[in-house]
Amino acid sequence: MEQFRLTMRGINKTYGNAAALQDVDFSVKPGEVHALIGENGAGKSTLLNILSGVREADSGVISVNGQQIQMKNPLSARHAGIAMIHQELQHVPELSVAQNMFLGRPLTKANGLWVDRKAQEARARLILKQLDPTIDPNTPIKNLKVSQQQIVEIARAMLDEAKIIAMDEPTSSLTPREFDRLAELISDLKSMGVSLIYVSHKMNEIFKVCDRATIMRDGRQVGVVNICDENEESIVAKMVGRKIEKLDHNSYATDREVLRVEDLARGNDVLPANFTVRAGEVLGIAGLVGAGRTELLKLIAGIDKRTGGKILVNGNAVRNHNVTAAIKAGIGLVPEDRKKEGIIKQRAVKLNMALPSMRNFTLAGVINKLKLNRVAHEVMSDLKLRPLDIEKTIGTLSGGNQQKVIIGRWVAADTQVFLFDEPTRGIDIGAKSEIYNLIEKLAKSGKAIVVVSSEMTEIIRISDRVLVMREGKITKELTGNDITEDNIARFAIKDVDHTV
Repeated sequence: MEQFRLTMRGINKTYGNAAALQDVDFSVKPGEVHALIGENGAGKSTLLNILSGVREADSGVISVNGQQIQMKNPLSARHAGIAMIHQELQHVPELSVAQNMFLGRPLTKANGLWVDRKAQEARARLILKQLDPTIDPNTPIKNLKVSQQQIVEIARAMLDEAKIIAMDEPTSSLTPREFDRLAELISDLKSMGVSLIYVSHKMNEIFKVCDRATIMRDGRQVGVVNICDENEESIVAKMVGRKIEKLDHNSYATDREVLRVEDLARGNDVLPANFTVRAGEVLGIAGLVGAGRTELLKLIAGIDKRTGGKILVNGNAVRNHNVTAAIKAGIGLVPEDRKKEGIIKQRAVKLNMALPSMRNFTLAGVINKLKLNRVAHEVMSDLKLRPLDIEKTIGTLSGGNQQKVIIGRWVAADTQVFLFDEPTRGIDIGAKSEIYNLIEKLAKSGKAIVVVSSEMTEIIRISDRVLVMREGKITKELTGNDITEDNIARFAIKDVDHTV
């Protein structure tokens, strides 16, 4: 019988009447990178919460190196050699790298009363030397790049001599180059015999770093596969229980100009930008993190104050430019961080949908509930919200369905210009396909669409034209067969050509 570092057998967890996990088995070998994949709501997070001691299983057995473990709290997991690296990094920004690494378990001097900072810094430096010797243990962690903060999390796990490290969406804020570095670190950890659990919606990452995958659907384990024996289509089919149709890009661009941006700028964040978007057109904006893409969208949406330039919608200048003026002009933003900036999570779907257009559903300050319910049901039915329950609290929905509500918000407001900032971030592959289809449906109806995405395959899949940004400026416009990963990367990384 093959020796496993970790085994979880017959894991069950219910919340009220809802079964989150049903008889799940999961195992990881020493020196293996094991993917845990499935759609949002499949049970991945619940399983990891049980493994890391955040939640206790209703039933089931967890063993490490053949020894059964009573996983009652995070301390139990730590003592068992299990570490969790969360999508939202667990740091105290004002403290130094070394202080964060020893948070909750400081090294003390002989009398046990005082923290031995020098000893902490020396130990931290020794471990960081293996991962990234450029990180100074004395540096406040808030001064590090996200990728370096993630390395500190890995160093913290090595500090505890963790032999099982779970990574939850580790690349959600990383550039492709930073992912390559993370892949090298994962390979190094693997060679040390560390077992890694890797959770990601990005199939290219799964195929690059993982050896096997456990596939989950609706709280059950539906398969364990060797990555080398699979392709993206076969894994996705197992994840969603159906074949995801891969569609080619369809263009619905017309000659009618809807959005015009002239010399739009904000200090050094966005240098004077000039471009147009036509009815039915999808304009992609690509570039590295920090290139100014999000800042450009926020300027157009009136969230940030511009220092120069102007915006025209259907030939009319947007004056006194702020959020209210942008909405009235027909501009709507689907933000990058939907949980913080896009929804009121305790409110119902219908109220979240009506946020920018509530005046259309009120008379003398009184909400016309019949009209609101009718429009919300029509819009969300058209966008295939699941479950189709407009009274449901939006915070209980999956990421993909929350995104549908935000898109529905601008449909209900009769928006002309849709701005999408990372439209599928944190969304599973089945829901991604639905979001792409929604974007194309909006384009087909004559809307002007701008999409910012860090995923090159996504930009290529949905865009009619692509603007590449670097350090706040547009460095290149790509069209037709020139929209390739090589071209996007070339103009995003190196200032080759300013021709737009």
